[in-house]
Amino acid sequence: MQEYIQKRVLDICAYILETNATVRQTATEFNVSKSTVHKDMTERLPSLNKKLATKVRTVLEYNKAERHLRGGEATRRKYKETG
Repeated sequence: MQEYIQKRVLDICAYILETNATVRQTATEFNVSKSTVHKDMTERLPSLNKKLATKVRTVLEYNKAERHLRGGEATRRKYKETG
């Protein structure tokens, strides 16, 4: 793995652990695609640091479990503002 990719993987990992950010928020912050963030965290990070990969996986699973609630809240706000 190239050095700049390793640095990006570790930077993204640190960001997710500090902020509990979603994949979409992280992708926006680092100016990469959601697919890149996902691949970095699920495939590349475990080869660099298994302990960090486990922690990040926990955050990502929590965000995935909660996303339907955030989506519902966003829809509720949208219609509350318009009507």
